[in-house]
Amino acid sequence: MKIFRYMLMIVFAVSVFEACKEEGRFAISSDDKTVPGKPVVKDVKPLNGGARVFFTAPDDEKVLQVIAEYVAANGKTFKFSASYYKDSIDVYGMGDTIEYTFHLYSESRSGMKSDRVPVKVKPLIPNILAVKDFITVRPGFNAFLIDWKNPLEFPVNVCVDIDFSRTSMPQKNVRFVFSSKDSVSRQFIREVNIGPDEPFNMKIHVEDTYGNSTGIIDIKDFTLYKDAVLPKDTWVLPLAQDSIDWVGMVFGNAANGRIERVMNGLIDQFGDMNDYMHAGGYGEDGVRGSNRNKWNLIIDLGDYYELSRVITHQRHSGSQSNPIGRYYDNGDGENVGHYSLWYLDETVSDGKTWMIFGEPVKGTWVNTSEIYIPIPWGLASFEYPDWGLRGDEGYMYPDDPKFTPPARWFRYQSLSAFADNYKKANNNCLSEITLYGNFYCSKDDKNRYNEFFNR
Repeated sequence: MKIFRYMLMIVFAVSVFEACKEEGRFAISSDDKTVPGKPVVKDVKPLNGGARVFFTAPDDEKVLQVIAEYVAANGKTFKFSASYYKDSIDVYGMGDTIEYTFHLYSESRSGMKSDRVPVKVKPLIPNILAVKDFITVRPGFNAFLIDWKNPLEFPVNVCVDIDFSRTSMPQKNVRFVFSSKDSVSRQFIREVNIGPDEPFNMKIHVEDTYGNSTGIIDIKDFTLYKDAVLPKDTWVLPLAQDSIDWVGMVFGNAANGRIERVMNGLIDQFGDMNDYMHAGGYGEDGVRGSNRNKWNLIIDLGDYYELSRVITHQRHSGSQSNPIGRYYDNGDGENVGHYSLWYLDETVSDGKTWMIFGEPVKGTWVNTSEIYIPIPWGLASFEYPDWGLRGDEGYMYPDDPKFTPPARWFRYQSLSAFADNYKKANNNCLSEITLYGNFYCSKDDKNRYNEFFNR
């Protein structure tokens, strides 16, 4: 214990000594007009899009800091500084691997600057070129996806210019700019409501805050995947608090909610509509309050469809004076914020036989995705109803957009609400579920169904 006290006393004494040294240096008169000495460059180490300069500061008590000054591609001057007691500065903003020149100088407390020392460097590959190499573009359903990696996590702008001149879009040229410094980014571009089989062109480049820009990624004759809303008039839903071979379904009928409302085409709006289902706190084990953050809704689609995506509409349950209602509620809103999507594969030879709505069905449930509904931030309160009415989309295969194999049985598994970083177990409510995909065959056309798996 005594040794620990002694160590603390030593650390304190050193800190006071250094502070006094700095205070003494700062006490130099601000009226001093003496030009300080130049720093001496000892070494230059190339960095990605920049350099690290090792230097020796002049032995001059008037010197406050050493500054590296670089004029970037956008014409702006950027300064990078290090205190008198440092021995290196990192300089960034170079957009290529050619030789660049910037300048180093010292500055006194009174603002006097030394002569400038030129420094030359050929930087390593800049961040924007690395980002460009990691960009991938893939078609989605009435949308497309852009993914990229940002290895240095520096801010970048990914610019997407779309040429719709050959399509039915009223706007012929549209630009999207996505800013991010995340190591991994994904953007869905959904504002491309074009007709079927209408190819369009796009050009993509990457910019940084220093005015540097990459070359163009030129993509021609790009087309999107097409799907359609599945009809709901053939759907069959489980009864409230039903179970399918001991897999508990959603209760659905609590608190004035009704399970059949998830397919009636009406979306809950404000406090006078009450068009939602309510799980009532029953979990997939069929016990109220136990494991309540998981419940299932198995739907017989009536026929066989290749499934692509689902739209979840939340319960609003607000009023004109509270337009946000329960949308994306991070407290006790009760809306589903986290869910899984499944389909029943009936081609598995060793699949279990399920008794679904009185019909024996042999197959295995296949989980395609686990979706977190993103919470929109920064909206005004009156903007939330528009987002809620539009609904929140989840792909069956978000990382690789495609259709499922033909399936008649679909399973929506609720996992948690929005609150507590998607961990709260009060996820009782939905207003509407809408599925997209393509019709494959009727439920009685098993020959057509088998053709898919035998081709």
